[in-house]
Amino acid sequence: MLQLKKEIGILAGMLLMALALFLHLAPAAKKMPLLQEKQQAVIAAEETNEPVSAGEREISVSRGDNIDRQSVYILAQVIEGEAADEPYEGKVAVGAVIINRTQSPDFPHTIPGVINQMGAFESVSNGQSQRPLSSESLNAAVDAMNGKDPSGGALYFWNPSKSTSSWVWSRPVVTQIGRHVFAM
Repeated sequence: MLQLKKEIGILAGMLLMALALFLHLAPAAKKMPLLQEKQQAVIAAEETNEPVSAGEREISVSRGDNIDRQSVYILAQVIEGEAADEPYEGKVAVGAVIINRTQSPDFPHTIPGVINQMGAFESVSNGQSQRPLSSESLNAAVDAMNGKDPSGGALYFWNPSKSTSSWVWSRPVVTQIGRHVFAM
């Protein structure tokens, strides 16, 4: 009888853990159709090197060699974390900075490599990049991957009202979009 109670307790615990996992992942699952449509368009463009239709937008991948669905998604996550309250052009510029870094010999040559570099992005360090993803951030990621670069080729950005780093202020400023300064 004692053995049966233990087995029932273990089974109940496993069911509760499965339910908790389901409830944790359910909000993200609601966003998947939009994300999957954009990701499929990027993958199709990647495979054919031709523009493809995603809704009313033409999407072609013209920047970088190592672009995949996961890269689009994590680029959009960092854009959301770093520039959620910035204008659309500022979101695209943040994405462009990450893409620009992949093409620089001073940084890793993949989007995940750049994003996961220790201390490179505050939103990755503090968890803000895990916020719910907006369609605007996803579109900005696609635009940045398609070659839009309002940052003017910048490799760095920061909010001047928050940054205290003297090193970052030594970088030549290219432009300011919203509350972010973009520099080389």
